[in-house]
Amino acid sequence: MKQADLIVVYGSYGYTGRLIVQLCKQKKLNVCLSGRNEQALQKQASETGYPFEVVDTSEYEKLVQLLTPAAVVIHCAGPFKHTAASMAKACLQTKTHYTDITGEHQVFESLAKLDAEAKGKGIMLMPGTGFDVVPSDCLALHLKNRLPSATHLQLAFTMSKGGLSRGTAKSMTEGLGFGGLIRKDGVLVYSALGSKVLEVDFGTFKSKTLCIPWGDISTAWRSTGIPNIEVYTGATESMIANAKRSNYMNWLLRLNWVKKFMLKQIDKKPAGPSEEKRESGRSFLWGKVTDAAGRICESRLQTLSGYKLTAETAVLIAEKILKGNLMPGYQTPAMAYSEKLILEIAGTELTDV
Repeated sequence: MKQADLIVVYGSYGYTGRLIVQLCKQKKLNVCLSGRNEQALQKQASETGYPFEVVDTSEYEKLVQLLTPAAVVIHCAGPFKHTAASMAKACLQTKTHYTDITGEHQVFESLAKLDAEAKGKGIMLMPGTGFDVVPSDCLALHLKNRLPSATHLQLAFTMSKGGLSRGTAKSMTEGLGFGGLIRKDGVLVYSALGSKVLEVDFGTFKSKTLCIPWGDISTAWRSTGIPNIEVYTGATESMIANAKRSNYMNWLLRLNWVKKFMLKQIDKKPAGPSEEKRESGRSFLWGKVTDAAGRICESRLQTLSGYKLTAETAVLIAEKILKGNLMPGYQTPAMAYSEKLILEIAGTELTDV
C-alpha cells in the first residue's frame, strides 16, 4: 500500500546520498534507506533512525517490493547507465515517481523513451535532479525565453574549491573511450575531445573551458527545442592537452580491464570534497544563445557548490512531488518547474549580460 509521504533514497550511504539523507532528516521527511551494502545501511540507520532495506538493482522483485509503498525514489547509485533502467522499470510497475542525480546523457536519452508509458501510469520520470542538470537546465530555458528564435546554445560551468566524489569519478570513467558529443541539428554527433575550447567570462573571472558530453546535450534540447547545443567545463591547459591526447587512446580506454583498474584506483581515494570545500565553494555557470539573424543573449548563474546544491535540489523536487506538484511522463527540471526552479535555492544569483 502506498505511503503518500514516503521517499526511498537508494544508494543512501554514498557521498551524495548521505548529504540528501541528512537534509531529509533536517526537514523531518519520511525516508527508507536502501542500497546493496548491508553494513553501511545498518550504520546509517543507527545514525539517522531511518529504516532500511538491502536491495541490489539486479534483484528486480526485491526492487519492486522496496518501491511498492514509496511515493518517490531519489536514486543515487551510479554509474547510472548500469542501474537506471531497472530502477525506472520498477517505478513504472509500482507507480512510484522516479528521480535521480545523474549527469549521464545515455540515461537521459533512454528514460525519455519511456515518456508515453510513464504518462499512462501517471508517474513522473525526472533524471538529473542535482547539479546535473538543475542549474544549467534552468539557465538554458531562461536564455530560450529571452531569445525564442534561438538556434544555437552554448553552456559552460566551473567551480571554486571543487573536487569529485567517488561516484562522479566512476561515472566519468565509465564514459571514457567514446570521445565527445554535441547536438547538431537535433542529433547527437561525435566531437573529438579538445577540438572545441572557449574562453568564458563567468563574471568575476575568465576561464578556458573544454567541450564535454554533459547531460545538457540531451536535457536542454527537450527543455528548449534548440537544435544545436554544446556544453563546456572549466579546464586548465594541461587538461585540454590531455583531452586531445585521449582521442588516440579511445580503443584502450574502452577495454573492460582498463576501466576496472581505474575504478579500483578511485575506490582508494576520499569519498568526496571536504565539508569546508563543500560549504564554502561556489558553482559558476554561463550560457549564450544565438539565432539565424545573428542576435545574441548571454546570462550567468552563480550558486552553491555542486554537491551541496545536489542535495538541496534533489530534496526540493522530491518535496514538490509529495505535494502533488508534478507532471506525468518524462520531464527535465525546467520543463516541470520552469526556469525559476533554481532561484528557489538560497544563495543563487542570475545575471543577464
